[in-house]
Amino acid sequence: MRPRLEITEIFSTFAQLEADRFSKWLTDARLRRSMQSSLAEIAKTQDLANKFTDNFWSLYWYKIWRSNSQLSNLAKAHLSAYLQETCYWAAQRAIAKFAVFQHGLSDYFQMGIAELETILEAYNPDKSTSLKTYARIAFPSRLKDMLRQRKEADICTNWGLLRKVSKKVVLEALQNAGLTPTQIGQYRLAWTCFRMLYLQNQPGGIQKLPEPDRQLWENVANLYNSERHSQLTFPASECNSVVIEEWLKKTSIYVRNYLYPSVASLYVNNQDDDSNQELDIKDPASESLVADIIAQEEVHNRRNQLSQMHDVLLSALKKLDSQSQKILELYYQQGMTQQQIIQELKISQPTVSRRLLKGRESLLEALINWSQKAENISVNSNQIKDMSASLEEWLRINYAKSSFSTSSV
Repeated sequence: MRPRLEITEIFSTFAQLEADRFSKWLTDARLRRSMQSSLAEIAKTQDLANKFTDNFWSLYWYKIWRSNSQLSNLAKAHLSAYLQETCYWAAQRAIAKFAVFQHGLSDYFQMGIAELETILEAYNPDKSTSLKTYARIAFPSRLKDMLRQRKEADICTNWGLLRKVSKKVVLEALQNAGLTPTQIGQYRLAWTCFRMLYLQNQPGGIQKLPEPDRQLWENVANLYNSERHSQLTFPASECNSVVIEEWLKKTSIYVRNYLYPSVASLYVNNQDDDSNQELDIKDPASESLVADIIAQEEVHNRRNQLSQMHDVLLSALKKLDSQSQKILELYYQQGMTQQQIIQELKISQPTVSRRLLKGRESLLEALINWSQKAENISVNSNQIKDMSASLEEWLRINYAKSSFSTSSV
């Protein structure tokens, strides 16, 4: 992927993928004009050094997007362009990490970009050094959540799905489907009645629930008809069981599509229609020496970050007591089971289990603290899970090296 060098290019171009690979940068003429105009305007009041930094402009467009002004959609488009590389690399990692779903690079890239607004909503510039830094964590986290939702949606029957979703999700799904306020009110009430009656005779923890019988649909229809006068804010006629069943079948489809939209329906740019908007294609063939240097610096920065993380974990490992270090060595380096460690060290099973758990927790705490200080990011539960998985991988890789042992720590 050719690095984008100029501020105008960074905030006005989009990655074109062909055959599941990066092909070229496409320039959006409207965004290019917007950036050129903004650069000229900002130059009148701002330090010239600042107007050429991407961090300055990402915060500038983020604040405009947050303002909910008439320029919010334009600002969102600029930020979408800005985070193209970040999303692209998150999609690359997702291919190997989530191979079971058999999606391609383009699929993951579109899924990630479609989550841009969610990522912007969660971003807090007061707690993070930059939007790009935050997005490097947020894109993989959002992809993971989406795939988990898809797996759950695929496993559940229509009735199991309707049983477990919240009122908020049902409302958002119906609104997303384009139903009228009247239809939304009727469908929501039908869902509420169905959920109340269907839950009564069903054990918890079941994902695949049996098909509702005719008697249940009659009961749901009766409850709906008795509640419509008090629960609906508009006059509504009686409905029979056939109509109620049809409404709920449609509701399950709307919910499934909302929780797990088809990849083909996700549009990368997601901008408002503009009849005066044209798409200019720039030739990306020539890569300057400066571009090569920037690419090398990016690789160097990533390696430096991994090296720092390695040092942090080694330091935390040294602080563990000798018995915990020995148990971790036997478990990860020699591949012993807990039962084998018990026999080797002549200690109890609870001691081995507790030492393993506490050792991992201490290392994870050190990793979290370092991440918060290094990136100034407030981590959430999903990010902690990802860090825990990274820690487990680090332990296995480093203990697998023959030179790595308790004697070195």
